[in-house]
Amino acid sequence: MTPTRTPDPAPHAGPVLFEEGDFHALSEGLCRDRQYDDRRLLARRKLLALGKGALAPLAAAGVRLECRTSLHHPSPFNGGRVRRLWAYLSRAKADKTRLRRVLGRDLAKDLDSAYRNAYLCVAIEPEALEVSLRIHPDAWYDGQNLAKRTAADGVRPLLEILRELDGFRLRLHDWKGEWPCGGLPPERLEDFLSHWTPGEHALAVERRFPAPAGDRGPVLEADAAPHLTAELVRLAPLYRYGAWSAESDFLFA
Repeated sequence: MTPTRTPDPAPHAGPVLFEEGDFHALSEGLCRDRQYDDRRLLARRKLLALGKGALAPLAAAGVRLECRTSLHHPSPFNGGRVRRLWAYLSRAKADKTRLRRVLGRDLAKDLDSAYRNAYLCVAIEPEALEVSLRIHPDAWYDGQNLAKRTAADGVRPLLEILRELDGFRLRLHDWKGEWPCGGLPPERLEDFLSHWTPGEHALAVERRFPAPAGDRGPVLEADAAPHLTAELVRLAPLYRYGAWSAESDFLFA
């Protein structure tokens, strides 16, 4: 079941500083409590400000995306608990229109659901803030495009992109293993690709920053926005390489 689209709030005004309370409102003891909806709304606005602020730098890097945010209150669509809040940046409307022409009406009918597209993400959970690129199993056309491009090019081009992402790690679905991107050996990437099946397994390239606690201060110190925007822009070459586009069209090759 696809949730009814709810309007995003106005973005947070002023410097984006993530505080301990933003994460605490997502903890197991509070994630169902409607009294903390206002606190989660504040965190959602901060994420929206970050996401929207990254759109222009990403466009300059050749990636045109649109930003939306997740629900901040318990609902049937999140199981009555809010353990994670995120801003997700997925392909722009014009690019969805082009992809629909390639896929056809039946395959493209649910393309407006963000998780059916490769997307960039800034998210907070009780323990950490995450910056990532994600390909959900239901975004099979982006996963298939990446898999076929890698098969056609060999692993070297993808490996070179991943090696530029020091601090990020490659993740396979819900597996415990992880593949650090900086200095990734070719055989390790080949091992990952041998286990990953688009349409069955999620793929993520993510970096996580510990949540502030006690006197540790805000995430990334001072104003987090420039740092997190820079991390999102670092993912632009990977998005351009893997996600389907007129530039990267290996879908039915």
